[in-house]
Amino acid sequence: MMPASSAIKPATEPTAPVWGAPPLVLHDRVWASRGVQVTRPGGREVHSNGPVLYLLIAPSAMLEFDLDPVIKRLHWLKPRAIRMRVVDRFEQPYRERILADHDGHLTNIRREYYQQTAATARAWITDEASIAHQWHEAKSPRDALDRMRQYTRAHETAPLAVEGTVQYSHSSHGAQRWLQAAAPAWHRASAVFEHVYEFAPGVWAHETANIAPDARFVGPVWIGAGRTIEPGSIVVGPAVMHDDPDSPRLTLRPVLWEFVKSPHWELPSIIDPKADLRRMVKRLFDIVFSIFVLLAIAPLFPIIMLLIYLEDGRPFFFAHARQTLGGRDFPCYKFRSMCRDAERIKQELAKANLVDGPQFFIPEDEDPRVLKIGRVLRKYKLDEFPQFWNVLLGHMSVVGPRPSPDKENQYCPAWREARLSVRPGITGLWQVRRTREPLTDFQEWIRYDLEYTKHQSLGRDLWIIYQTAKQIVF
Repeated sequence: MMPASSAIKPATEPTAPVWGAPPLVLHDRVWASRGVQVTRPGGREVHSNGPVLYLLIAPSAMLEFDLDPVIKRLHWLKPRAIRMRVVDRFEQPYRERILADHDGHLTNIRREYYQQTAATARAWITDEASIAHQWHEAKSPRDALDRMRQYTRAHETAPLAVEGTVQYSHSSHGAQRWLQAAAPAWHRASAVFEHVYEFAPGVWAHETANIAPDARFVGPVWIGAGRTIEPGSIVVGPAVMHDDPDSPRLTLRPVLWEFVKSPHWELPSIIDPKADLRRMVKRLFDIVFSIFVLLAIAPLFPIIMLLIYLEDGRPFFFAHARQTLGGRDFPCYKFRSMCRDAERIKQELAKANLVDGPQFFIPEDEDPRVLKIGRVLRKYKLDEFPQFWNVLLGHMSVVGPRPSPDKENQYCPAWREARLSVRPGITGLWQVRRTREPLTDFQEWIRYDLEYTKHQSLGRDLWIIYQTAKQIVF
């Protein structure tokens, strides 16, 4: 058994270089190994070929966060850039004190919370080199933000808030925190540093480091150039050991971008020509079909509005907040088929609900909320015709999963992720195949939504439209 003194956790010295890279350069190379070029106002030149994404940040910022939600947002919304707000997560929000009396007996354990405010940083993510060039050519962070506002319009960008590590290179403690946060998530040091290899799982070392054969490691650990790990040592990570100051100064070569594209991303899902073509055809079909339907039923609109007004006054339309691609909220329009205080009465009728899951359904002839004209509108689906306006606005498709609010989408994360990867539809596979059998309706909803998102095609959409029309007529 090793003596206690042999177990060490080497102190991180952030101001000294690691593998010849000072903290800010090390930060940028960590991101480069993921296929992301860090771009700063007046910083290193933007590479047009090679980087998959560009991270646009302030001159001294050092950030660490999960890229997965960024990739999903790029895939779903197709923005030119993502406006990010990175919120720093605290390592330890409190401390505990043990209180004892004069005789040394335990009297209390007191937890004291720190009065601290989470640090935040603004950042942008884009896959367009031209946008990164605008950021790079800015004279200051303020100028960079102004350039972004001028170069990209509001509807071409998407917001995103993520938790991570927010630090700055001028702070010794801050750089240390960033290093310790980045070490566990980094697995590709050799992609951006010459003469660095993986000595053991999670242990990256420079080839000039002298490591004793019996040394033991609990990764992640980074071992700098010229460092010596004594026999019998136990190195506990996360730990970053800077270069030995007595070793020759290392020369850093430029990053070779053709070797650093991250293999961990589902890149074909972001750039998929067949998927893009299918989406374009579907969107064109939605626009043409919606215009045709709205023109065909336009004479019915004033009649329906008059009947609603005579029975229950205004408003004629009802807009409910639903979610579309990527979880964005939109107002889903319908002709109002219920009384004006329907939401309040719904709480009183909760015990009469006949379906499981997040849905609410009772027969229309037993539902006191439904107007007389509302029963006719619902029978022939006339209440849903205003949703073709949602289709024209790009909120919905003619065929797709049923549009649901955020509350319903939280019931099943896997189902939510799949159904929010496409636009919701006025009709869909679930609507034409559901059986409404007790205690199975929600399972059918999940099943048919997942089946549609996995096997969507124009031919299937036309079949669903035909089945919907047949149900309405017969």
